[in-house]
Amino acid sequence: MDLASFSASLSLSKTYHPFSLSSHPNSLLQSHRRTLFFRNPPPPSPFSRQNNLPLTPVRVSNQTQNDGFVLEDVPHLTNFLPDLPSYPNPLQERQAYSIVKNTFVSPEHVVAQTIVIQKDSPRGVHFRRAGPREKEGYKGFYSKNTKRLTTKVVNDIHKLGGTFLRTSRGGHDTQKIVDNIEDRGINQVYIIGGDGTQKGAALIYEEVEKRRLQVAVAGIPKTIDNDIAVIDKSFGFDTAVEEAQRAINAAHVEVNSVENGIGIVKLMGRYSGFIAMYATLASRDVDCCLIPESPFYLEGRGGLFEFIEQRLQENGHLVIVVAEGAGQEYIASEVHTVDEKDASGNKLLLDVGPWLSSKIKDHFTKFSKMAVNMKYIDPTYMIRAIPSIASDNIYCTLLAHSAVHGAMAGYSGFTVGPVNSRHAYLPIARVTERPNTVKLTDRMWARLLESTNQPSFVASDQQRVDKE
Repeated sequence: MDLASFSASLSLSKTYHPFSLSSHPNSLLQSHRRTLFFRNPPPPSPFSRQNNLPLTPVRVSNQTQNDGFVLEDVPHLTNFLPDLPSYPNPLQERQAYSIVKNTFVSPEHVVAQTIVIQKDSPRGVHFRRAGPREKEGYKGFYSKNTKRLTTKVVNDIHKLGGTFLRTSRGGHDTQKIVDNIEDRGINQVYIIGGDGTQKGAALIYEEVEKRRLQVAVAGIPKTIDNDIAVIDKSFGFDTAVEEAQRAINAAHVEVNSVENGIGIVKLMGRYSGFIAMYATLASRDVDCCLIPESPFYLEGRGGLFEFIEQRLQENGHLVIVVAEGAGQEYIASEVHTVDEKDASGNKLLLDVGPWLSSKIKDHFTKFSKMAVNMKYIDPTYMIRAIPSIASDNIYCTLLAHSAVHGAMAGYSGFTVGPVNSRHAYLPIARVTERPNTVKLTDRMWARLLESTNQPSFVASDQQRVDKE
């Protein structure tokens, strides 16, 4: 979480469009211009758990047949402000919703985390379904010294690359941030970002609750690495995979134009290799994909050098996709550097792209006596700078609607996102307890190995399994 992004989100929370990433300003948000909505929650369930409680499974004890239903609930403002009034939701009066059969989400609707289970097995963990409530809301107040983002201002932001809010790293000070919220009279805060940002949102919610402020805090998952747990995917991931195809295609064209061409494309992915994996599967021009979750080795039987030589003999060229976090331990053992961190406390990665290019070129020049033509492409900033594609624009709109509905309903300290294709409100602690990473034992990684016919680097993989 950073002050720059946070300050911008503060301004957004005071306008008709509390969440700026919507692909197009929706009339739904304008309908909330005068009244903010929240619901009086049902009595705490014996099988639910709040965001600020330890994440330990709580099994149902009062249901018929004891079916193992668990609700991981999110906090509600009435938990510490029980006398807040509720108001009718004007959504039912909107013309666009006049033909909708079920405009509102029932308080009993939940979303299952696991939808494929065995017969007679426990029903498992569920989350509260996102969406508008029929009678819910709290009256808010708006600061007069913040900039109002009108429909005209935000009308074309979905056509722009980069970030409309701007971004920076570091600078999180919970006390100062909540002081700012309180001083400005802000009642809704939408905090947009990845794992670190969501952790910052949790701290802000805890301080808001401590001060008993009428403020709803909502987290919006936005990271192209797709490393946020529980949700199906994060906003920006599809766009990153789509743009990565252009870099892979360029590398393929280049290596096809020379003798013994070796193309290396470095993609984003500090700790999770989803972009590299999905871009590889989509391209079909990639011969080898290296990700942080799967250690690899260069020399010896089954190593990368042996595979490269075989492919050059067979096809005369090959393309390697490598995630930025791959091979870090390997590089560190050869390059003696002091561990450095960025302003957010993240370990600075060693640059795997040039290192791998150099190792491959040296090996084939010195040992195999084979002249190779190296082509290295790093499209990182090209991918970060492009506008989002259509599917991400639609996804962004749904995130915006769900986040606003949650805040209007009085929920707080939650992150919104799709779980098994249904949007739900998730306790922030649930999505930050561990990152989402590629599972080498899942079918998707097996599909990639089948597609590329690359080495599985079994020895290294087995060592990793043993450690876990």
